[in-house]
Order: sequence, then structure tokens, then C-alpha cells
Amino acid sequence: MAFSCATGKHRRPSRMKRTTAQAAGFAALTTTGVVGTLAAPALAAEPAAEQTGLLPVISADDSVAEEIGAQAKAQKEAADQKAAEEAARRRAAEQAEKVREARERAAREAERKRLNTFVAPIAGSYVSTGYRAGGNLWSSGSHTGIDFHAASGTTVHAVGYGTVVEAGWGGAYGNQIVLRMHDGSYTQYGHLSSLSVSVGQQVAVGQQIGRSGATGNVTGPHLHFEARTTQEYGSDVDPVAYLRAHGVAL
Repeated sequence: MAFSCATGKHRRPSRMKRTTAQAAGFAALTTTGVVGTLAAPALAAEPAAEQTGLLPVISADDSVAEEIGAQAKAQKEAADQKAAEEAARRRAAEQAEKVREARERAAREAERKRLNTFVAPIAGSYVSTGYRAGGNLWSSGSHTGIDFHAASGTTVHAVGYGTVVEAGWGGAYGNQIVLRMHDGSYTQYGHLSSLSVSVGQQVAVGQQIGRSGATGNVTGPHLHFEARTTQEYGSDVDPVAYLRAHGVAL
């Protein structure tokens, strides 16, 4: 009976084929260096750090860290310097504002004092006829102002800062001037021999506005002075009290 070779998965390779495969595998292992590796001891020492390149990496990391730290320090110092400069500028601005406000307050106070400075209408004179003196010399039956002793041609001063609202003939008052003062009150100067201002003009305290005389209803040269609450006749108040309230000693 004849026998044939086995086939399929149960077929065993021939000796020649097995030998050829083993030889090819050994050659492949030799070429790739696996054999050399397998021949080395199992617990061989680890390669030196220089061979792995780890030391340069570690050194670079340290250098970068130092550089970052230096940059952070420089940035913090710059930020601190900027904050200090900003604080200094803020303090300087606040100080400048305080100085400006102090100067403005001083200027306002100086202006207030200037505007509230009053003088007598005739320098070195005295009151010859008082307020509310009675007699038939006055149409109202009493004196509506006070008279200052003054020879004809004596300089008459504005008692304070104001604006001329009347300048000219005033009937019984002769040549007269009426000023609206800065505080809203009014002053009148009568029987003048001459006028030095005109309506609408602003005058300063102590400024010459005319000269005393004897024009109008008078018995001799003098200055008639009135203090009023309005521009009109009949709104008179005590001139002595008015001047004293503004710091004028009579």
C-alpha cells in the first residue's frame, strides 16, 4: 500500500526547511544587534549622564530659572518705582491744589476786606449838623443826613467802592452825586461846587468824586452826606451809624 505525505496544518516541515529558517533568523538577529544585546549582562550599569544628554538639559533649566527670576525681580522693581513715582506725583498735585485753594481763599479775603473798607467823605473833618436835627431849613422838617464842616473846594471822597447812579443838579441839594455801594446800599453827596465823575462810572474807596461847595439850599459851604437803602429821597438811615458799622471812626 502506498503512503503520501501529510498535508494541511498537521503537516510537519521537512528538516531541510527547518534548518534554512533557523539560519535566516540567526542572521537577522545578528544584523540588528539583538544577539549582542542579549549577550550583555542582565544588570549592566546605566549609561553615563554625558551620554544621555541629561546634564546639559538640567544646566539649561537652571539658567532659564535664574533668568526668569531676574526678570521677575526687575519687573517688580520697575513696578515699585512706577508706583512710587505715581504716589509722588499725586502728592505733588494734592499739595499744588492746596496751595491754589489757599491762594484763592487769601485773594477772596483780601477782596472782601478791600470792598468793605470805608473812609470818611471829608478827611480830617467833623460833623457840624447831626442826623434828624429839626428846623425850618429842611422841607421834611428834619435833617435827612449829616453835614461835614468843609471850606468850598475841599476834596470829597467816595466812602467805599461803588457805581455812580446820579451826578448833576439835585434841586435843594445843588450839585449832587449818588453812589450805589457794592453791598447794595446808597450814599449821597450834596451842595458840591464841582463834580469829578459821571453816571455809570465805577469808583474806588477814597477816590475823589467832587469838591465841596454851597450850591442849592444852604447857608454856607459844607458837605451834606446821606446813607440810604434805595436811590430815592426818603429812604435815609443814620449816616453816623452807617459809617461806624463800616469801620469809620467819627
